[in-house]
Amino acid sequence: GRERRSGCAAARRGAEETEALRRAARLEALLGDPYDPANPHGLGALFAADERREPPAATERLLVGAGLGAEFVPAEFGGRLTRADLLVKVLRPVFRRDLALGFGSGITSLFATSAVWAAGSTAQRRATADVLLGGGRASIVHHELAHANAILRDEFAATPLAGGGFSLNGRKDVIINAARAQAYVVYARTDRARSPLSHSVLLLDPAELTAAGGLARLPRVPTAGMRGSLFSGLQFTDCEVPEGSLVGRVGEGVALALRTYQVNRCVISATAVAAAGTVLHSAVRAATTGRSRPVARRFHKPLAGVFADLLACDSMATVALRALSLLPDRTHVLAAAVKYVVPDLLRESLEELAAVLGSRGYQHGTPEYGALDKLSRDLPVAGLGHAGTAACQAVIVPQLRALAERAWFKEEEPPSELLRSGAGLPHLDYRLLGIADGGDFLAASLVGSAARLAEVRGVGGQLAVLADLAEAFVTELRALREQCRAIPQGAAALADPAWCVLSDRYALVLAAAAVLGTWEGQDGAEPFLASPAWAVLALTRIGGRLGIPVPELPDDCLGQVLEELVRRYRAGRSCDLDATELAQ
Repeated sequence: GRERRSGCAAARRGAEETEALRRAARLEALLGDPYDPANPHGLGALFAADERREPPAATERLLVGAGLGAEFVPAEFGGRLTRADLLVKVLRPVFRRDLALGFGSGITSLFATSAVWAAGSTAQRRATADVLLGGGRASIVHHELAHANAILRDEFAATPLAGGGFSLNGRKDVIINAARAQAYVVYARTDRARSPLSHSVLLLDPAELTAAGGLARLPRVPTAGMRGSLFSGLQFTDCEVPEGSLVGRVGEGVALALRTYQVNRCVISATAVAAAGTVLHSAVRAATTGRSRPVARRFHKPLAGVFADLLACDSMATVALRALSLLPDRTHVLAAAVKYVVPDLLRESLEELAAVLGSRGYQHGTPEYGALDKLSRDLPVAGLGHAGTAACQAVIVPQLRALAERAWFKEEEPPSELLRSGAGLPHLDYRLLGIADGGDFLAASLVGSAARLAEVRGVGGQLAVLADLAEAFVTELRALREQCRAIPQGAAALADPAWCVLSDRYALVLAAAAVLGTWEGQDGAEPFLASPAWAVLALTRIGGRLGIPVPELPDDCLGQVLEELVRRYRAGRSCDLDATELAQ
């Protein structure tokens, strides 16, 4: 069981993590100095391609040559995918430069193929692995959702044929990489009834379908964000697809989406943190360039505050990514909460940084200051806008009553490996991913953290403030428990905005729990992360968003966090938990 898998992981851990960091450093070096105007893979070149509404062809070829597609293929099929948290470490050099580059260059292949890794036959998995290992792409064709935006609007219908296989019909105008993919993973409606068994997943080879007729590729669609990712469409007209294209069972599409989208949600959130770090570096550049004196006091709060927010976002996303390996049947609600909270905090961060950048923020397309404008346009597309938020609420809200009645203040804390820096983990296995089970290990972690910190309450200093903050969030969880017990069963809860508001509060409590757990899990190798300053600032800001009483910020807290941020900027290190060395 889990003990055996954890034991095997411990033996692997050092080599796997070291190798992932090595591949990340190689990508960072290959992509080169992002601020060098002569670099064909630098920010200037990427922004120029975006302005032309073209993908950055040279950089995409570089990434194909570097074998980026292998990162999305499980190791058992010849790829390099072992754990979701290690995958993010490898991808961050790409996303640090351009969120759209990450999507256009292959992360959508991960989103598409997840259903194949979870439920595909051995032959389907091998064929899919061959596509990605050969430098090809897979494209996901979503089913239509409520609150649908362009990406989630319209869908395809698959009708079973007497001799086996399906007849596929329908049109969808906005699909990422539709014109450039060598495999399509289509969530097609196979039952007109509105039920959990309404959709099935089909793995399609576009070359075969085009040759046979019935598939037409539609023209490129201009979009406000991710202009270089080549959104285009597909139209199927009485297109016959073979019986072997069915992934899993008929009617399993919705269940597969619920199980596998949790990986996508965590990966999107964690890689977006890297993109936001580039904007934060731009803001520090604006606040320090040409100054011999320290950073102006008016910039202390936004710069240090956004840095603390990025560390909070990274904490929450990293805990969820690690849980996908360690607790694959218990991560469903947390993954939705990550996707609910992180894009929102990043959007707020961009607004704060815009004030620091001032007029420099209007220098669109420049390597030094163009990242703000670019990410502001791309982030809503990555998060699927309001539809993405609604989808996460649809996961969280129906679980709140059960969590309040059966989990909160009753469940045991998660294994220490989940939060301990550098601890080994089992491999990610998509087949083990489950749907909400009524448990909440991160809320249990919050209660445990507060209990341990209670010993230092009242002694003064940052540690005492951290203890008070931990207790404040436990108090908020108690209040949520009482409110959530009143939530009605079934779909009625989603129709009432009052219950949806509780999902906001709950998700922020989980963010606070992740910050505390990440701080407690430090091994001392990074003195700044082992210090309470960043956690105190992050929790104070989360508490402010919740409107709960929080202690006054210690005088030295803001200064310590700002000092670390400026140090990282000058040393060329990233603004996440890893503090990765960047190409310069």
